[in-house]
Amino acid sequence: MKLLTRTKQESARSTHTLRLSQLMRDVAISNTSHALQLLQTSQQGLTEFEANKRLAQFGKNEVAHEKPPVWWVQLGKAFVNPFIGVLVVLGTVSLFTDVIFASPEDRSWKEIIILSVMILISSLLRFWQEFRSQRSAEKLKAMVRTTATVIRRPSASHQEGHKREIPLADLVPGDIVSLSAGDMIPADVRLLTSKDLYISQSALTGEAMPVEKYDTLGNVVEKSAQRRLNTATDPLEISSLCFMGTNVVSGTATAAVVSTGKQTFFGSMASSVLGQRSMTSFDKGVNKVTWLLIRFMLIMVPVVFAINGLTKGDWQQAFFFALAVAVGLTPEMLPLVVTANLAKGAVMMAKHKVIVKRLNSIQNFGAMDILCTDKTGTLTEDHVVLVRHLDTRGQESEHVLQLAYVNSFYQTGLKNLIDRAVIEHAEEEHAVHTYLRYHKIDEIPFDFVRRRMSVIVEGSDELPLLICKGALEEILHISTAIEEHGQIVPLTEAKRARVQHLGNELNKDGLRVIAVAYKSLAGQHSPFAVSDEQDLVLAGYIGFLDPPKASSREAIQALSEHGVTVKILTGDNDIVTAKVCHEVGLDATRMVLGREIEDMSDEELTDLAEKTTVFAKLNPLQKARVIRCLKSNGHTVGYMGDGINDAAALRDADVGISVDTAVDIARESADMILLEKSLLVLEQGVIRGRVVFGNIIKYIKMTASSNFGNVFSVLVASAFIPFLPMLSIQLLIQNLLYDLSQLSLPWDRMDKEFVARPRKWEAGGLARFMVFIGPISSIFDITTFLLMWYVFKANSPEMQALFQSGWFIEGLLSQTLIVHMIRTQKIPFIQSIASLPVILLTGTIMAVGIAIPFTPFGASIGMQALPLSYFPWLVATLLTYCVLTQLIKTWFIRRFKVWL
Repeated sequence: MKLLTRTKQESARSTHTLRLSQLMRDVAISNTSHALQLLQTSQQGLTEFEANKRLAQFGKNEVAHEKPPVWWVQLGKAFVNPFIGVLVVLGTVSLFTDVIFASPEDRSWKEIIILSVMILISSLLRFWQEFRSQRSAEKLKAMVRTTATVIRRPSASHQEGHKREIPLADLVPGDIVSLSAGDMIPADVRLLTSKDLYISQSALTGEAMPVEKYDTLGNVVEKSAQRRLNTATDPLEISSLCFMGTNVVSGTATAAVVSTGKQTFFGSMASSVLGQRSMTSFDKGVNKVTWLLIRFMLIMVPVVFAINGLTKGDWQQAFFFALAVAVGLTPEMLPLVVTANLAKGAVMMAKHKVIVKRLNSIQNFGAMDILCTDKTGTLTEDHVVLVRHLDTRGQESEHVLQLAYVNSFYQTGLKNLIDRAVIEHAEEEHAVHTYLRYHKIDEIPFDFVRRRMSVIVEGSDELPLLICKGALEEILHISTAIEEHGQIVPLTEAKRARVQHLGNELNKDGLRVIAVAYKSLAGQHSPFAVSDEQDLVLAGYIGFLDPPKASSREAIQALSEHGVTVKILTGDNDIVTAKVCHEVGLDATRMVLGREIEDMSDEELTDLAEKTTVFAKLNPLQKARVIRCLKSNGHTVGYMGDGINDAAALRDADVGISVDTAVDIARESADMILLEKSLLVLEQGVIRGRVVFGNIIKYIKMTASSNFGNVFSVLVASAFIPFLPMLSIQLLIQNLLYDLSQLSLPWDRMDKEFVARPRKWEAGGLARFMVFIGPISSIFDITTFLLMWYVFKANSPEMQALFQSGWFIEGLLSQTLIVHMIRTQKIPFIQSIASLPVILLTGTIMAVGIAIPFTPFGASIGMQALPLSYFPWLVATLLTYCVLTQLIKTWFIRRFKVWL
């Protein structure tokens, strides 16, 4: 077992590649008996003792899966956020200064309680939303198949093995498995015997058509075949090897297990895409905004502390006030508002048959300006259909369809996709009972060398008829005549060239072409053999297509109108891909193939990817590389796919999209799982993502600009007023009320102009917004200072409660009104009205703010009732504030061409 052990160790050390392991190569180039010797097994299977021994050595036949963290770990992560960190630091400082080191009469828990409420509300809501979303996603995850049919012997004394079902995870290298139509390949295996075995490898390659698999060498090793195997680097090229994650379309086989679990092709890919994910545009944007505000805070807070300490002489009080300013500058509800927006988006997406695994992916959806997608099943229906049945002149021919139908109908065993397509098409659109005037005599089965199959049928008063269908070049090779206009004429070289040209033209249209031929068998009797397949009459062609979805063109156009460019990254055939892209409205004039980009540098590929719409014949690593290059050029990139070959691309994209019918590893790697595979669903997701982004950026710009204005006001007031313009506890309560007024933003609507194009995080734009919009409120804060100082005579320390109460109300109401001013680039309340939840909550907060100075609670935090004469001044101040803000907003949009 040295070779087996060495291969396991090599696989454990290596990352995913598309190269054959030494063991896979050795068993592939060996005849059956030698392959069994290498695997230390036999046709009768392993004994139970040996199987258990190998299970202990190689481990379970399971691939790597990302597991969600346990709830308490997820809860802890909900508290990990820079803004939460700032609040925790401030709360800790307040604990020491207000409680631990304070005298009994000065001890106060007020600030600690307010800070704790802010932390808990934000973090617990985020935890709950992410926990619920993760639980929903986990319900979709299940192994592709749970059991396998294995041949094992009870003990060494038993010479005969018996078939039995065992859990898929209990398979070991050396096991002999039995395969039949509908089975998933349970591990990487080497075929021992096969009969008409067709394997669908679409999950690995993206190819819709199944491929035939068989024991290439049997007991005779052809030198040419051995040379091909010795030089092969792609395991999928070797017909005697089948791989975990693929499935049997038709036929039967027995196979020896070569690799299991993490050592399989499937498992190595799964391992390569698990672990730390690259940062998305959402993550980068939040980080930029976060650190911009923290840097601003680190500059402003010491300045406020120094000015108040120097002018008032009370450094302890100045310190507490500076801490309150730090809290005022901190958008501590950012995690809460972001999560609430994303959770609301997740609920809306669920109504459109989408499960959101990672909440951040919704915003990435809205920021996405490039959507890369596989072709099969995304643009196409993911099943083969017969679309043409032509005579040798290229005209539609029912006679050709009749011959093809009889051939497919009478062949034995389970029908492959081609036969199913022929039968379905004929039965849906033609009177097939007229085709079945024959009865079957014999058949000559399909094999990979001939690439054709024949049935021999006989009518009541007709000679036996051999009907053959297969690859065009193979049928031409055995044909000597051609049917034209109902007449049989010799197949000349000119006619042969014309037939070949027509076949090539059909291929250019993306059709897979199968030729149909026949001949009468006068005086011949069964059994019939391959030698009878000669001197045929070519009747015509049948053409097959994996057709594009009816909704694909509409969805691509809608995405384009919303600023999203669709690019195709597929492993499929370039001719078929070009045809499908043409039909759905994508430009495939310049198509790039995987082999063309293999030796390109990242810089060259980045430039090429910008200009190219369609990439074909890509392997999984090439797909992921294209996406990384697009991201490096500043794009927010989405990827949609459902196969193993899509897993790496799904992880590297800003937002990975899969479907509930996808293979496990694709669902593991995706951020969103669609219950309906439709680009129209994605188009709705783009709009929802942009609404989410808009409501998030509203909060950030409102809070940042408003807080900047307040701090500017504090600096002015601190320099000239002999007392604190507002107590630290008052500032904290004002900030908490203002943040509560914005909790309804997730339910707000966005203007149509905003969702018309992709949106990204721009920290620089936020800084500019703060500088131009923030000081507007400071103007009216200063007019309020002058009002309180000169009109209401609140100009001494004894009258500071009146001064602070007046500024508390004006500051809170102007901050709350800014919600309506900033939420739209239009004129608020006239051209654009906020949603009802926003109106109700902001109105409630304004009413509460006005009432606080008149309550015992207000008195307990150093406020007093304001005279009624104050309120006409307040109304005038707020109206003037709204008008000036709208004027500056209009100038800002004209100057910088952007608002939110």
